Amino acid sequence: MPEISRFFGIIIRMYYNDHTPPHVHAEYQGEKVLLDFRGNIVRGGIGSRTALRLVREWIDLHGTELEEDWSLARAGRELKPVEPLK
Repeated sequence: MPEISRFFGIIIRMYYNDHTPPHVHAEYQGEKVLLDFRGNIVRGGIGSRTALRLVREWIDLHGTELEEDWSLARAGRELKPVEPLK
C-alpha cells in the first residue's frame, strides 16, 4: 500500500482499488484506523487522541489532494505524496 505522507510518527497510506467511501489508512504506534475525507472513523482506532486529532487536521488541510490521489488510485496510477504536518 503506497505511503502518501508521514508526520510525527504517523504513517498515512492509500490502497489502490480500495472500497468506498474514499478514505486513508493511518497508523500510529502499531494501531490502525481508516478515516474518510471528512475525518470520520470508518474502521479501527488509534488510542492516542492527539494522533487522531493530528490526522484529522491533516485531512482538513489536504482534502483536494486526497481526492486527487483517490482518483489516481482508482485508475491504477501512481499516487502523489501529500505534504506532512509541520
